[in-house]
Amino acid sequence: MNVAQRALAAFPGGISNGEFGLPPEAVLAIRRGEGARLWDSDGNEYLDFSLGWGSALVGHACPEVVAAVTRQAPLGSNFSYLNEHALELAEEIRRVCPAAERLRFCASGTEATMYCARLARAFKDKPKLLKFEGAYHGANEAGVTSLFPSRNLPYPQPEHTSAGTPSVDAELLIAPYNDLARTEAILRAHRDSLAGVIMEPLQRCTPPEPGFLEGLRRLCDELGLVLIFDEVVTGFRLAYGGAQEYYRVVPDLVAYGKALGGGYPIGAFGGRRDIMELVSEQHIGAERYVWMASTLGGNPISTAAAKAALSVLRREGTYERLHALGESFRAALRKTLRERQVIAQVIGDGPLAQIVFTDRKVNDYRSTARGDKVKARRVMLGLLARGVFINPMGTKLYLSIVHDEAMCGAFCERLDDTLQEIA
Repeated sequence: MNVAQRALAAFPGGISNGEFGLPPEAVLAIRRGEGARLWDSDGNEYLDFSLGWGSALVGHACPEVVAAVTRQAPLGSNFSYLNEHALELAEEIRRVCPAAERLRFCASGTEATMYCARLARAFKDKPKLLKFEGAYHGANEAGVTSLFPSRNLPYPQPEHTSAGTPSVDAELLIAPYNDLARTEAILRAHRDSLAGVIMEPLQRCTPPEPGFLEGLRRLCDELGLVLIFDEVVTGFRLAYGGAQEYYRVVPDLVAYGKALGGGYPIGAFGGRRDIMELVSEQHIGAERYVWMASTLGGNPISTAAAKAALSVLRREGTYERLHALGESFRAALRKTLRERQVIAQVIGDGPLAQIVFTDRKVNDYRSTARGDKVKARRVMLGLLARGVFINPMGTKLYLSIVHDEAMCGAFCERLDDTLQEIA
């Protein structure tokens, strides 16, 4: 059997960790990665605009990360206890992230957002959180609810994107991103049962409207709600201090993952000292004690990799270059679409971009959902066939510090060929 046949026999849909949704004939296995390139088991080369769903911001096999992991591996991979790498990494995160007065490590962004939600509910002793329609907060129940809804239910009713999540009906309220007035009305109407708000400051690739984040911060202060920033994507990507630095809005709790680990599995969450104190084991048995434990959280391999990745990202000019490259890439995408007379919107910020095939402004989930999904999938599969590695179930494009203008130009050339083919 070939790789595709073996994968289809072993995994649902032929995919080992979910979501790619490739047609059976397109299933492939990656053998190695270097910088912003990948090679499959047949030796085919790809330009990588997925980057492990954004986790490899410093590129694949970053030399500094490889060296750090190589030094630590012979000394032990996991102790399930405090180690020097974890302590030093926590000190660096606290230095640059104003929300993180206290921290805990876990093994993924999904865990981090789950613990933030649990802490908010315990701290306020209230059952519900508000999330924004179309936001992804990891594979936990809250994260996958109203993720890509199709029924346009009236707000604040949640829609079950995933089966097996019955508890969300009693735990979640849904609001439209970038609509401060409607969000305020929902918050005020449900303030007696609401613990807080969880959000991606930059939702997927949709930037916040001016005043939206600041307005939410004011509302949470006024109504006594916990504001949670899911910075699993934006952390260390929009700026070294993440969305908090970039947008100048500080939440009460924050979750990290992806780019923090330099390609290795990691999660972290932190926040105000009084909220984070609820996870301290000194309070076991107390009414508001929040159970928290993660077998691989803060392991010395991942935290050594993270320290090395942050040392690379701290270099002078890193974020200026990332933003300049992202802006020029989005401009090149618009030019390619315009020259092919294809109607679409290109959105994003920093080293992120997304193509939405619609003639309307995109500023929330429902305006994004109006885009032509059939065309989007055909374009993504056409790019994959032309040696561009991306997720055909979504159009989010990630850039890394090792992408350059030539790679972005090659992407646009292959996009042009794809658009010509499907016209």
